[in-house]
Amino acid sequence: MRFLGVSKDDVKITIKDDILTISGEKKQEKEAKGENFHRIERVYGSFSRSFALPGSVKVDKVEAKFKDGVLTIKLPKVEEAKPREIEIKVD
Repeated sequence: MRFLGVSKDDVKITIKDDILTISGEKKQEKEAKGENFHRIERVYGSFSRSFALPGSVKVDKVEAKFKDGVLTIKLPKVEEAKPREIEIKVD
């Protein structure tokens, strides 16, 4: 996901009951001055996105990284149980 104008401190990631929620607030102010004008633009807004996680995700191993306006979240999976062959004994 790309969050333009949002810093790492403006984003919060939580996991509760196998629901991953990314939320935050965007605050941006631009000011432009010229010989005949003075303009100020303010943009504010909050956002929130929630995703249901499958049971195969290791919730305690989730990692998040924020670099150059891109948030990357790694969701490692639990290794699947491998089928075990059971030897049949003859009496």
